[in-house]
Amino acid sequence: MADELTTILTSFGIPNEAFLAIIVVVLLVIGAVVVIIVSRPVLDIYPYLLPNAKVRARKGRLFDEKQFSEILEAEDYKEITNYLRGFLDHAKHLDDHSIEKSLDIQLGETYHLLSKIAPSDVKKVFVVLSKKSDISNIKSLIASKEAKLTKDEAENLLIPVGSLYLTCEQLIETNTIEDIVAGLDGTEYAPILEDALSEYKENNMILPLESALDKYFLENLLSASSVPSDDNTRILHSYIGSQVDVANLKTIIRSKADGLKYDDISAHVISNGYQVKEWKLKDLMESESITSIVNGLEGTDYSPILSEALGAYNDTESVSVFEKALDEYIVNYANSLSLKNPLGIGPIIGYISKKEREIKNLKIIIRAKRENNLEMSDIQEMLV
Repeated sequence: MADELTTILTSFGIPNEAFLAIIVVVLLVIGAVVVIIVSRPVLDIYPYLLPNAKVRARKGRLFDEKQFSEILEAEDYKEITNYLRGFLDHAKHLDDHSIEKSLDIQLGETYHLLSKIAPSDVKKVFVVLSKKSDISNIKSLIASKEAKLTKDEAENLLIPVGSLYLTCEQLIETNTIEDIVAGLDGTEYAPILEDALSEYKENNMILPLESALDKYFLENLLSASSVPSDDNTRILHSYIGSQVDVANLKTIIRSKADGLKYDDISAHVISNGYQVKEWKLKDLMESESITSIVNGLEGTDYSPILSEALGAYNDTESVSVFEKALDEYIVNYANSLSLKNPLGIGPIIGYISKKEREIKNLKIIIRAKRENNLEMSDIQEMLV
């Protein structure tokens, strides 16, 4: 066989040495292709190994159902405080701050951590997310000025996290909301607030300023995730996009319940939705009733959950039933996404969603224990 092959090659004028060289090159190419195919999944996973190890360690410190039951059974606000002192994540801020503020600090620190450890292909999203503390501090500063709070009361509202904390602290002693906006000159938020100032002056309400900040944040968050290139970025984009949809739906439902029309609502809605696109948002904003809004969502993931909540709304006339249903949808959706790519972005999405849920539920319990004489079953109904 070898002799026949040699004869064929010679007849074509190909020397044996050249043939061997060709064979070597072909084998090298095949080897390179095999290496790329085999190593590609490893290369995709590698950037997530350390971040996922860190979030899994923190996820293990989140409260489980048994611990939440123990918190629910606490007699009062003071007993909850003592309970939380038994957990390092909560105890480290409780000596210097109220429970609510310590929870806000924890969440701000969580966003900051993720912005530092997130792999490069998704880092931009978590950098934007970390700015949530700055947005919160600006809104608190504006609200404190509107309510004419004292310096100490206003300072107590600020969260000592984020890049603008010191700036906001310095602006506490300004005289007006216009002065606050001027004091933010040079930051990315100044132009946004300047555009909303005229509506604030016209209506003498801070809602346009707060809404402008929320809209700007969500638009940036969606934009940061808007060019999916692989499974990780596609999953993250779907998670962020769903949050934008939920924010839009909450705004539309709340506004419609208050009797507002399209022109009043449209400025506060992010036009580039995820499942609910611009044309659908327009239809929803023009709907005549809450029922029409729910019916208009047919074909989206939001239709069945809001349809199920419609009966409770008709009984209570409270849009909070829709808001809770949408919040629970995001929690469940994040959990399903976390299982889709357990070696990639999944654990990060799962952790941040569960951490936000824990903070939200703790605040609900604390507020209920301190301000209302509610039964445990009533508080449980309020939890996400």
